[in-house]
Amino acid sequence: MKLKLIAAVAVIALLPFAAQAQPKPKPPTKADAVKVVNAIKADKAKVKAYCDMGKLSDQAAEADQKKDTKKADELAKQMDDLAKQLGPEFNALMDGMQDMDPNSKAVQDINVTLEDLDKLCGNGK
Repeated sequence: MKLKLIAAVAVIALLPFAAQAQPKPKPPTKADAVKVVNAIKADKAKVKAYCDMGKLSDQAAEADQKKDTKKADELAKQMDDLAKQLGPEFNALMDGMQDMDPNSKAVQDINVTLEDLDKLCGNGK
């Protein structure tokens, strides 16, 4: 779920900026991810929003497979609303990961850090 969630949130977070030329954010680091994870873990409402976003991500993937674009768009809007609740640091982390090689050590380190949140949702390894 984690990788689908990251991809979905990153795409959603970038939609408002697609029509505007924006400077690329600096690539996030593991330290950035730790800061974001700690901020979310410290707030029960943010943990719930993160977990809810993961559930919606799974539903959106299913809708996408069924070519149900209306449902996928509705779910994307809901995920966007939840992403806003997680704060600008979370969205900056997701935005920054967009241009990174998903197989890079930096992204792998960030994903390992984000697994702490997945574990709070019952999705950890």
